[in-house]
Amino acid sequence: MFKLCFFVPESHLEQTKRALFEVGAGRIGDYDCCAWQTLGQGQFRPLDGSQPFLGERGELEVVSEYKVELVCEDGLIARAVEALKAAHPYEEPAYEVYRLEELP
Repeated sequence: MFKLCFFVPESHLEQTKRALFEVGAGRIGDYDCCAWQTLGQGQFRPLDGSQPFLGERGELEVVSEYKVELVCEDGLIARAVEALKAAHPYEEPAYEVYRLEELP
């Protein structure tokens, strides 16, 4: 199993989670659509050559975003990351992938 974490503005929170759930991410045993989310604040500065969804090139942008965490089976992680990138509004979405280990 993997744990996938990503950061997304509230405007695209539900559509991004839905895209991941549709490829099978967020399933734990007999439960699906499992996720944890917390509201926080992110920041970035778009550089020359960027096509920002929010903000202006060269200007620091501070935005309310959700951090979403969910699990994903090994065989689905590549499709999950593709779905995340396709549904996410940012040109370069921030995400993290962690391998999970099962303890005896």
